[in-house]
Amino acid sequence: MGVLRISGDRLERRAGRGPLVIALTLIVAITLTDIGIGTSVHLGPLLVIAPTLTASFHGPRLTALIGALAQAALVIISIFHGGLTTTNHVAQLIALAVLSALVVFICYARERRTRELSRVRSVAETAQRVLLRPPPRRVGPLRVAWLYLAAQDEAQIGGDLLAVARAAHACTRVLIGDVRGHGLASIGEASVVLGAFREGAHRYATLPELVKAVEDSVCRNLEEVADTAHDPGEHFITAIVLDIHDQDAQAEVINCGHPPPLLVHGGQITVLNSRRPGPPLGLCALCVRSDRPDRFTFEPGDMLLLYTDGVIEARSPNGDFYPLAERVAAFPTSGPDALLHHIHRDLLAHTGEQLSDDAAVLVIERTAPRHLHLPDLSARPSGPPPPTSR
Repeated sequence: MGVLRISGDRLERRAGRGPLVIALTLIVAITLTDIGIGTSVHLGPLLVIAPTLTASFHGPRLTALIGALAQAALVIISIFHGGLTTTNHVAQLIALAVLSALVVFICYARERRTRELSRVRSVAETAQRVLLRPPPRRVGPLRVAWLYLAAQDEAQIGGDLLAVARAAHACTRVLIGDVRGHGLASIGEASVVLGAFREGAHRYATLPELVKAVEDSVCRNLEEVADTAHDPGEHFITAIVLDIHDQDAQAEVINCGHPPPLLVHGGQITVLNSRRPGPPLGLCALCVRSDRPDRFTFEPGDMLLLYTDGVIEARSPNGDFYPLAERVAAFPTSGPDALLHHIHRDLLAHTGEQLSDDAAVLVIERTAPRHLHLPDLSARPSGPPPPTSR
């Protein structure tokens, strides 16, 4: 990121030199032309273009300098065309000075607002990244890749959530979920689920106990964090919670009203529909949880694809939903990073880069036992960063 920022700064400086050169060239060209053609045509008022152009790409100090040079050029023109005491030239000098000062003031106000917006955006991005806490690239015998696309401009995360936690009994626990709604208003509810999962993943031995603990936390805290003022409707969270054991090819999953995972095995795609689906989290007064996990075989070389409904409900300009299972079956399965890259590129192409809902994808591959790694929590996420805007 440091290299990218340095390169971006250099590009901005180079891009800013062009308008500055044009502004200076305009001052010289207008001055020489006005002096050369005599008093029949007055081009001096056009000098205001120079500070206006500079203000579009530079700060108030440089804009003020260009305004002063334009004022000096108009003085020179006035001297060659009858002196500084004529009514016309005095009016032109006053008008140019006032307009230049106004442009400088607007430039100053814009630059101050930009700095404030940059600080606010930096704080928001930091808070959002701390909340989401990117999963490690490797944890136990698993390779992990993830992608998060926020529908709301300037947001890094929204109502979708994902987490990977290492349990004490040689087991990796995985969560992916979707808060009803999307954007920044859903972050509070997502934070409750993520916090409860991360804490409970180390405490509870079985998957139903973990899901029950997350449900209890959501029921206790949902009213405090939910945006009921702007969204008075029902609030709930769909989710999938998995246990993937290191030494056992059997994995367990509890589906709480979420789209089913896809299992990629030997080039074949299997939709892991739950035989005992549970209700979404947060419907505290409407149902009693009695979750029982479904088991499936997850062997070395297999990949598990978890996603939110923002992926499969993404529409093309013609209104067609994104056919995730069909597209995954057509992609080469050379690893989680490559598969995620294909999904990311294809999803944006399908929607014309216009998402109406947050979308998250998590790809997990079980490696052979000899590639077993301890979790590297300091590793950078393998998925691309979230666009701040589309």
